[in-house]
This record gives sequence, C-alpha cells and structure tokens, in this order.
Amino acid sequence: MLRLLTIEFHKLKHNKASKVLSLIYFGLLTCIALIAAIKFDIGPIKFHLAEIGIFNFPYIWHFNTYIAAILKFFLLLVIVSMMANEYSYKTLKQNLIDGLSKKEFILSKFYTVIVFAFVSTVFVFFVSLVLGLIYSDYNELTIITSDLQYLLAFFIKLVAFFSMGLFFGILVKRSAFAVGAMVVWLFVESMFKGYLFWTFKDSENTSEKVDSVMQFLPFESMANLIKEPFTRLGAVRSVANQIGETFTKSYTVDFSAVVIASVWTFIFIYLSFTLLKKRDL
Repeated sequence: MLRLLTIEFHKLKHNKASKVLSLIYFGLLTCIALIAAIKFDIGPIKFHLAEIGIFNFPYIWHFNTYIAAILKFFLLLVIVSMMANEYSYKTLKQNLIDGLSKKEFILSKFYTVIVFAFVSTVFVFFVSLVLGLIYSDYNELTIITSDLQYLLAFFIKLVAFFSMGLFFGILVKRSAFAVGAMVVWLFVESMFKGYLFWTFKDSENTSEKVDSVMQFLPFESMANLIKEPFTRLGAVRSVANQIGETFTKSYTVDFSAVVIASVWTFIFIYLSFTLLKKRDL
C-alpha cells in the first residue's frame, strides 16, 4: 500500500494544477471560519451569524461537514485529472511496463482517494473543533463528542464521490469530459426524480415513495448521508413555529445511506478495474 501511495504522490508532486486545486480546496475549508465574522446590520435587523448557534456543539459537526461537502468539487478535479494525465503522459503504460499490475494501478488510485478523503475529514474536524471551542455555548465533553457520526458520513461521502470521478476518468480519459459526464448523470437523476413525482402525484405519501426509490441512486445516496442542517437550527425552527410550520424530518446519519453509498463505491472501483482490464492500452 505504501509503495503504491508513494508512486501516486510522486506524480502529484510534479503536477502544478493538482497542487493549486488542493490548496484552493483546503483554503476554502479554512474559510468556513470566516462565516463567524459575518454580521448583518440592516436597520432594526442586527445579528451575528456566530451568535445564532451555527457553531454550537454538537450542531457544528452537522453544519460544517455539510458545507465542506459542497466544496469537494475542487478535489474531484484533482482525482479526474490524476487519471486523465495517466493517458496524456503515457504514465499508465509505463507503470504497467515497469511491472505494476492493473489491479495495483487501480488500488493505487483508490488508496489516494481514501487519503484525500481522510485528510479532508481530519482537517474539517480540527477546523470545527477550534470554531466550536471559541464560539459554542456548550463545551461539556459529552456534548462536544456527540454527533461525530457526521464526520464518518463526510468521509464516506467523499470516498464515494471521488470513486465515481475515478471511474469516469478511466471511462472517458479526459478530465473535462469526466466532470461533464458526472454533471449529466446528476441531471439524469434529477429528471428521473421529477418523473417519479409525476408518476406518484395522485397517490398518498408521494415524497416518501419517491425517496424510497431515489435512495438507491449514487448521487442521492451520497446526499442522504448528510441532510441539510439549516432547518435544524433553533432560530429557523422558532420562525417556522411562529408561522405555523413544523419540521418532522430526521437529521441523523442513516445506516442504510452508509451501506448504499459504500456499495456504490465498490461498484465504481470494480467497474474501473474491469474497464482497465479489458481495455487495450
């Protein structure tokens, strides 16, 4: 494993675009802290975002992992370009000539995906911990360590997403086309979701029926790992109660979502290996 990772990071070390994108990604993750500085002072409306509870433990684990997951696109570009460069610079063929098997080649990419996801998760953990210790109203150890399952969900989400990018990078051999293919897949899922709503429009519990089908699709399964945190915020719930609205959704990390996203990770890696195995290089 260490030998394969050494090979991959040696390639990344000499790839200026990958280094720039990685720095942008981790820089943006750090910029989550800037949310604490945002203040609104519009006439009688005055409030400080850090004071409405977004950095309170344990809510901060949910909020920060959700926001950080939005930024994963930058690391996706590193993953797909890492694969596309293998074809552009003929390093894939050279690695195979030097004795690296196709299985080892795919594993080296997958190990790199895991490292990126793990480093991102650790980074978000420390950023969230620091912000929470500064701004949270609750600093008891039991409260701080609750809801840490969102970090696990964040890690699994990144691994699944990057594995999908790795598969498309092998499939189309060009980073731009690989990203484009993922966008098309996302649109197809969205259109299919709209079709399901139209199909079940006359039945009871339409949303539940649509969700029961959509949960098995890759992007939806990744989205289900970390649900939106905004309606969980106390200030939002207070406003909703005043206008007669109630939120009944569950914000927990569902075990089923973890399993489905993990299965998709396996599928994408297996398809990547199968495609590479059958392809004439």
